[in-house]
Amino acid sequence: MQRRSRNWRNTLSNHTICVTFIPGGRIALERPGTTIVEAGAHAGFVINTPCGGGGKCGKCRVRFEQDAPPPTPADGARLAPEELAQGWRLACQTRLTQDAALYVPQSSLFGGRHQIQTMGSSQRLYAPDGAIRKVMLDMTPPHMEDDAPDLLRLEHALAKALPDWDGIADVFEASPHVMRVLGSRLRETRFKGTAILQDNCLVDYLAADVSPPLYALAFDIGTTTLVGALLNMETGEELDTIAAMNPQTIYGDDVLSRIAYAGRGASALEELHISIINAVQDMAVNLCSRNAVKTDVVYHVAFAGNTTMQHLLCGFDPASLGSVPFVPLHKHGIVMKASDMGLPLHPEAKAYIFPVIGGFVGGDTVAGLLACDAAHLDTPALMVDIGTNGEIVLIHNGTLRAASTAAGPAFEGSRISCGMRATNGAIERVKANADLEFNVIGDVEPAGLCGSGLIDLCGELLKTGVIGCDGRMLVGEEIGGTVPGAIRRRMRLGENGEPECVLHESGDISITLTQRDVRELQLGAGAIRAGVNILLKQAGISPAELRQVLIAGGFGSFIRRDNAQRIGLIPAEVPHDRTRFVGNVAFSGARWAALSRQARCAAEELGNSVLHVELSHDPDFAMEFALAMQFQGG
Repeated sequence: MQRRSRNWRNTLSNHTICVTFIPGGRIALERPGTTIVEAGAHAGFVINTPCGGGGKCGKCRVRFEQDAPPPTPADGARLAPEELAQGWRLACQTRLTQDAALYVPQSSLFGGRHQIQTMGSSQRLYAPDGAIRKVMLDMTPPHMEDDAPDLLRLEHALAKALPDWDGIADVFEASPHVMRVLGSRLRETRFKGTAILQDNCLVDYLAADVSPPLYALAFDIGTTTLVGALLNMETGEELDTIAAMNPQTIYGDDVLSRIAYAGRGASALEELHISIINAVQDMAVNLCSRNAVKTDVVYHVAFAGNTTMQHLLCGFDPASLGSVPFVPLHKHGIVMKASDMGLPLHPEAKAYIFPVIGGFVGGDTVAGLLACDAAHLDTPALMVDIGTNGEIVLIHNGTLRAASTAAGPAFEGSRISCGMRATNGAIERVKANADLEFNVIGDVEPAGLCGSGLIDLCGELLKTGVIGCDGRMLVGEEIGGTVPGAIRRRMRLGENGEPECVLHESGDISITLTQRDVRELQLGAGAIRAGVNILLKQAGISPAELRQVLIAGGFGSFIRRDNAQRIGLIPAEVPHDRTRFVGNVAFSGARWAALSRQARCAAEELGNSVLHVELSHDPDFAMEFALAMQFQGG
């Protein structure tokens, strides 16, 4: 999603620079001093920084189209003199001071915005692998000496055209849809056309001159937000993405509320199912229509979500997820016809729903592990997917341990007094200097505070000392003398007598951080931190031994390490160069699964290999959670 941001104090900053990224023309409006990595994140993609942004790996190279700034020492160490002369720089080290046009090569992108690829030591590529493919055929029409049935004639033509025909000949079949029209289409095309194969099944036959590209859809079905992509199955290109709020939030903003609602009866379950299906339908139709793609040439769709969301998407009763021992209906991935889900795609389009690990560790975690190439990470490694349900995976000595925590929706802007999702008008970054400065998505008047802005604001107020490690906000004489006067004046008692921080006021708009907001953040961060501590204890390692910490989630690329550590999302003992913000890896994994049979097989292997840890069964969890409610500060 494209994010343009502008820097504010009480009024708009007088100096905003425009950064244009090539290819694609994505634009970010930034304040001077912003790194290219940060600007890229605001423009909607994640630049690869395996070294954590320390300028040590050279993997984040970009090229200035003109007026390149002087190279940094890290540029000189990692780039050849001729590359420096051509305008190449390291995105993690270069700070922008003026308008710039930047070329970002595919090799510098994490997760691939245009060509779906992965990262890690093996550099494996989950490319389209022919699970759905087009085969051009030129057949001799029937005559008196050759009266073979139409389907057999087509089989013979496929045998000549496909080198792997022997592997599918014995199990070849044709769908009812194509059989109803095959005879007439063969004759309309004079037996020269395009067969569409889905694995061993003929699903369509088209005239050679009207054969469009094959398309797929991928969706991340989050508790609060939905994200979708339209993909070219032949090239792997991502044509477009779309995001929307999950309409099920009206039934409750966490999965337990929705499980309880579904428990009211069959009509309530159907209501939840229809609401999510209608949203996915709308997103699919919008993606296709704005890219001039007919929905009936979409042949595959992949869904990744937490266990409850996948159950509701499929119309499965989630009742067993709502009580001990929290048993899901399925473990392995599910394949069903998209038409059975009510999706208006090709009649034979298949839907793949990711395998799950446990009752509250679902397909989104498997998709994230797939995208992060978990088998090739430098271990011990920790992956934390920040969202309404916080999933945590620890990889150590070949064992993958996974757990889920009820982080709540604060990280996605819900249950926060002035909270909103990360869209136009959301304050997304905050910095405390002589006063609080902040950036707003969309170059518009501030309208609220999104998850990354919430983390930044609380982290900066912890740093200045107006929030204590116990989460209590200070006002008046309680505030220490070293706090800048401008920040001190922002702290006040609200109408309910509780402390609050006034971030922005203009006319009728007042954006504040309340004491209750801070408590919501403490609950979310504390739940994640407690889960991390339990997994580390079970593995017998300390936070300092972690070689990599991957922070995932819809806004994972937009939070700063310092503030994430201050509130406890990242263990304070982990050096910054071991932490990577990898964005929405669940969405990346879903995209790969939509394109590649190999990726789907890898997802199944990952789902089978993970050890599920039920935190509520650990006798230390209650104490760990109580301790984790304290901010780390610093």
